[in-house]
Amino acid sequence: MFTTALTQREKTPLDLFAAIANLKKELNAVILAHYYQEPDIQDIADFIGDSLQLARTAANTNADVIVFAGVHFMAETAKILNPDKLVLLPDLNAGCSLADTCPPQEFAAFKASYPDHLVVSYINCSAEVKAMSDIICTSSNAVKIIQQIPEEQPIIFAPDKNLGRYVMEQTGRKMVLWQGSCIVHETFSEKKLVQLQIHHPQAEIIAHPECEESILRHADYIGSTAALLKYCQQSHSSTFIVATEPGIIHQMQKAAAGKQFIPAPPTNNCNCNECPFMRLNTLEKLYLSMKNCAPEIQMDEEIRVAALRPIQRMLEMSV
Repeated sequence: MFTTALTQREKTPLDLFAAIANLKKELNAVILAHYYQEPDIQDIADFIGDSLQLARTAANTNADVIVFAGVHFMAETAKILNPDKLVLLPDLNAGCSLADTCPPQEFAAFKASYPDHLVVSYINCSAEVKAMSDIICTSSNAVKIIQQIPEEQPIIFAPDKNLGRYVMEQTGRKMVLWQGSCIVHETFSEKKLVQLQIHHPQAEIIAHPECEESILRHADYIGSTAALLKYCQQSHSSTFIVATEPGIIHQMQKAAAGKQFIPAPPTNNCNCNECPFMRLNTLEKLYLSMKNCAPEIQMDEEIRVAALRPIQRMLEMSV
């Protein structure tokens, strides 16, 4: 076992950054990374963004290979938009707890119960659920998209109940909500958040709308990952308590040097505020995926075509 492990280590370049840069040239590849990835991956990525930014970038890339440092539904979205390109995900087990709360068969039955409803699905869902949707949205554009739908049109919003509730509050629209949620954004402790604010009375609380209402009511600003990053740069505050996955703090520290960013505490004494799926991707796995051109994202063409339509509608409605 020791010999095998040693051999494997010898096969891995000492300078992974240089090795990945060389493979990127050889493959004509682009590396897309979500804000929740580990700092090394963020630093080597060609583009870092939230789900909407990454979807737009994937739709417009001229690369032959897309290496997606994120989770499965994000890489699927890139494949839906680029059927002829090779789309790689460093670890195929990098799923999404929110997407897992919305199994396609159960959602199909749920949708059938509301035949006159338009289906707006958060991008954090499987390709199969996207294929059953009319419009896809992200946390960046959900309010804007709902506002463009005629008031008399009933709506199903899936799969995130917390984002759905937030959108209902912002728009005044009643919607039928699928009862899904993200394990990361439901793990923050209101009690610990209040205690943390007492110790840092000058701090602003900024939160992602996937958080529970008990957290959002304490927030000074609520927004998508990209919006939170922009807000902390523009705000006059010097200290922020960040209620979302703490991977974004790496970019916040780079964009607003000198300011302090404190991760909102989880309920338990653990690192539960870190997405276990996002953290499955590592720099070494990214290198190996490029070297081996695997694991590759593949999907049924009928599902891909059906899922493409609501994504295109989202991009059109987000201009």
